[in-house]
Amino acid sequence: MSRIGKMPIPLPDGVEAKIEKNKVTVKGKLGELSINVDPLIKVENKDNTLIVKPVEDVNSVRAKYGLYRSLLNNLVIGVSQGFSKTLKIVGVGYKANKKGNDLEVNVGYSNPILFKKIQGIEFETPDNTTIVVKGIDKQLVGKIAADIREIRKPEPYKGKGIRYENEYVRRKVGKAAITAAGAAQ
Repeated sequence: MSRIGKMPIPLPDGVEAKIEKNKVTVKGKLGELSINVDPLIKVENKDNTLIVKPVEDVNSVRAKYGLYRSLLNNLVIGVSQGFSKTLKIVGVGYKANKKGNDLEVNVGYSNPILFKKIQGIEFETPDNTTIVVKGIDKQLVGKIAADIREIRKPEPYKGKGIRYENEYVRRKVGKAAITAAGAAQ
Protein backbone atom coordinates (compact mmCIF):
# COMPACT_ATOMS: atom_id res chain seq x y z
CA MET A 1 0.00 0.00 0.00
CA SER A 2 1.02 3.57 -0.54
CA ARG A 3 2.37 5.35 2.51
CA ILE A 4 1.23 8.70 1.15
CA GLY A 5 -2.19 7.37 0.17
CA LYS A 6 -2.93 6.13 3.69
CA MET A 7 -2.55 9.57 5.25
CA PRO A 8 -5.83 11.45 5.79
CA ILE A 9 -6.25 14.99 4.44
CA PRO A 10 -7.50 17.35 7.17
CA LEU A 11 -9.77 20.16 5.94
CA PRO A 12 -8.86 23.50 7.56
CA ASP A 13 -11.52 25.92 8.80
CA GLY A 14 -13.47 27.48 5.94
CA VAL A 15 -12.73 24.67 3.47
CA GLU A 16 -15.56 22.44 2.25
CA ALA A 17 -15.30 19.28 0.16
CA LYS A 18 -18.18 17.95 -1.92
CA ILE A 19 -18.00 14.44 -3.39
CA GLU A 20 -20.25 13.51 -6.34
CA LYS A 21 -19.61 10.11 -7.97
CA ASN A 22 -16.08 10.49 -9.37
CA LYS A 23 -15.77 14.27 -8.95
CA VAL A 24 -14.38 15.96 -5.84
CA THR A 25 -14.91 19.73 -5.48
CA VAL A 26 -13.04 21.69 -2.82
CA LYS A 27 -14.15 25.22 -1.95
CA GLY A 28 -12.26 27.66 0.26
CA LYS A 29 -11.60 31.34 0.89
CA LEU A 30 -9.36 31.71 -2.20
CA GLY A 31 -11.60 29.91 -4.68
CA GLU A 32 -12.90 26.58 -5.86
CA LEU A 33 -11.11 23.66 -7.53
CA SER A 34 -12.30 20.25 -8.65
CA ILE A 35 -10.78 17.01 -9.86
CA ASN A 36 -12.14 13.88 -11.51
CA VAL A 37 -11.05 10.82 -9.53
CA ASP A 38 -10.49 7.39 -11.07
CA PRO A 39 -13.52 5.11 -10.47
CA LEU A 40 -11.23 2.56 -8.78
CA ILE A 41 -10.36 5.11 -6.06
CA LYS A 42 -12.90 5.90 -3.34
CA VAL A 43 -12.89 9.25 -1.52
CA GLU A 44 -14.79 9.76 1.74
CA ASN A 45 -15.39 12.86 3.87
CA LYS A 46 -15.45 11.94 7.58
CA ASP A 47 -15.29 14.56 10.35
CA ASN A 48 -13.76 17.28 8.12
CA THR A 49 -11.13 14.85 6.86
CA LEU A 50 -10.79 13.41 3.36
CA ILE A 51 -9.85 9.73 3.26
CA VAL A 52 -8.68 8.07 0.05
CA LYS A 53 -9.13 4.30 -0.35
CA PRO A 54 -8.50 1.91 -3.26
CA VAL A 55 -11.50 -0.17 -4.34
CA GLU A 56 -9.31 -3.14 -5.43
CA ASP A 57 -5.86 -4.28 -4.36
CA VAL A 58 -4.29 -4.35 -7.84
CA ASN A 59 -0.95 -2.82 -8.90
CA SER A 60 -2.53 -0.30 -11.28
CA VAL A 61 -4.91 0.92 -8.56
CA ARG A 62 -2.18 1.10 -5.91
CA ALA A 63 -0.08 3.21 -8.28
CA LYS A 64 -2.87 5.79 -8.57
CA TYR A 65 -3.82 5.66 -4.90
CA GLY A 66 -1.02 7.92 -3.61
CA LEU A 67 -1.26 10.16 -6.68
CA TYR A 68 -4.89 11.06 -6.09
CA ARG A 69 -4.24 11.64 -2.39
CA SER A 70 -1.48 14.13 -3.31
CA LEU A 71 -3.67 15.83 -5.92
CA LEU A 72 -6.52 16.21 -3.40
CA ASN A 73 -4.10 17.56 -0.80
CA ASN A 74 -2.86 20.14 -3.34
CA LEU A 75 -6.47 21.23 -3.94
CA VAL A 76 -7.04 21.72 -0.19
CA ILE A 77 -3.80 23.69 0.24
CA GLY A 78 -4.52 25.75 -2.89
CA VAL A 79 -7.98 26.95 -1.83
CA SER A 80 -6.86 27.66 1.74
CA GLN A 81 -3.31 29.10 1.37
CA GLY A 82 -2.46 29.26 -2.33
CA PHE A 83 0.82 28.53 -4.10
CA SER A 84 3.61 30.79 -5.31
CA LYS A 85 6.86 30.51 -7.25
CA THR A 86 9.55 33.18 -7.14
CA LEU A 87 11.85 33.85 -10.10
CA LYS A 88 15.04 35.95 -10.08
CA ILE A 89 16.39 37.79 -13.11
CA VAL A 90 20.19 38.00 -13.38
CA GLY A 91 21.92 40.17 -15.97
CA VAL A 92 22.80 43.78 -16.67
CA GLY A 93 19.73 45.62 -17.95
CA TYR A 94 17.42 42.64 -17.47
CA LYS A 95 14.20 43.56 -15.70
CA ALA A 96 10.50 42.81 -15.32
CA ASN A 97 7.54 45.00 -14.40
CA LYS A 98 3.77 44.83 -14.37
CA LYS A 99 1.75 46.59 -17.05
CA GLY A 100 -1.79 46.55 -15.73
CA ASN A 101 -2.46 42.88 -15.00
CA ASP A 102 0.12 41.67 -17.54
CA LEU A 103 3.82 41.02 -16.99
CA GLU A 104 6.46 42.67 -19.19
CA VAL A 105 9.89 40.98 -19.24
CA ASN A 106 12.92 42.67 -20.81
CA VAL A 107 15.84 40.24 -21.00
CA GLY A 108 18.09 41.37 -23.83
CA TYR A 109 15.84 40.84 -26.84
CA SER A 110 15.01 43.71 -29.22
CA ASN A 111 11.45 43.91 -27.86
CA PRO A 112 10.13 43.23 -24.37
CA ILE A 113 8.08 40.05 -23.95
CA LEU A 114 4.55 40.49 -22.64
CA PHE A 115 2.84 37.76 -20.60
CA LYS A 116 -0.93 38.19 -20.66
CA LYS A 117 -2.86 37.66 -17.44
CA ILE A 118 -4.22 34.14 -17.11
CA GLN A 119 -7.34 33.45 -15.08
CA GLY A 120 -6.35 32.18 -11.63
CA ILE A 121 -2.78 33.50 -11.86
CA GLU A 122 -1.46 36.73 -10.38
CA PHE A 123 1.93 38.35 -11.06
CA GLU A 124 3.87 40.46 -8.55
CA THR A 125 7.13 42.32 -9.05
CA PRO A 126 8.52 43.42 -5.66
CA ASP A 127 11.55 44.85 -7.49
CA ASN A 128 12.89 44.96 -11.07
CA THR A 129 14.64 41.59 -10.83
CA THR A 130 12.05 39.50 -8.96
CA ILE A 131 8.86 37.92 -10.30
CA VAL A 132 6.35 36.18 -8.04
CA VAL A 133 3.73 33.95 -9.69
CA LYS A 134 0.75 33.25 -7.40
CA GLY A 135 -2.39 31.15 -7.75
CA ILE A 136 -4.52 28.40 -6.26
CA ASP A 137 -3.71 25.69 -8.83
CA LYS A 138 -0.25 24.24 -8.11
CA GLN A 139 0.16 22.76 -11.59
CA LEU A 140 -0.78 26.01 -13.34
CA VAL A 141 1.52 28.12 -11.14
CA GLY A 142 4.43 25.79 -11.89
CA LYS A 143 3.71 25.79 -15.63
CA ILE A 144 3.53 29.59 -15.88
CA ALA A 145 6.74 29.96 -13.85
CA ALA A 146 8.45 27.45 -16.17
CA ASP A 147 7.17 29.35 -19.24
CA ILE A 148 8.60 32.62 -17.87
CA ARG A 149 11.93 30.91 -17.12
CA GLU A 150 11.96 29.51 -20.67
CA ILE A 151 12.16 33.06 -22.10
CA ARG A 152 15.85 33.24 -21.15
CA LYS A 153 17.22 30.21 -19.31
CA PRO A 154 20.26 30.84 -17.12
CA GLU A 155 23.39 30.27 -19.18
CA PRO A 156 26.39 28.49 -17.61
CA TYR A 157 29.19 30.97 -18.46
CA LYS A 158 28.03 34.26 -16.94
CA GLY A 159 24.89 33.00 -15.18
CA LYS A 160 22.64 35.51 -16.96
CA GLY A 161 18.97 34.69 -17.39
CA ILE A 162 15.82 33.92 -15.43
CA ARG A 163 16.07 31.31 -12.67
CA TYR A 164 14.02 30.03 -9.76
CA GLU A 165 14.75 31.69 -6.42
CA ASN A 166 16.90 28.92 -4.92
CA GLU A 167 18.15 27.40 -8.18
CA TYR A 168 21.86 26.72 -8.41
CA VAL A 169 23.39 27.35 -11.84
CA ARG A 170 26.54 25.34 -12.37
CA ARG A 171 29.13 27.64 -13.89
CA LYS A 172 31.54 26.60 -16.64
CA VAL A 173 35.03 27.88 -17.25
CA GLY A 174 35.31 30.08 -20.33
CA LYS A 175 37.48 29.46 -23.37
CA ALA A 176 40.08 32.06 -22.32
CA ALA A 177 40.64 30.37 -18.96
CA ILE A 178 41.08 26.96 -20.60
CA THR A 179 43.72 28.17 -23.10
CA ALA A 180 45.60 30.07 -20.38
CA ALA A 181 45.75 26.92 -18.25
CA GLY A 182 46.85 24.85 -21.27
CA ALA A 183 49.65 27.31 -22.16
CA ALA A 184 51.05 27.21 -18.63
CA GLN A 185 51.79 23.48 -18.82
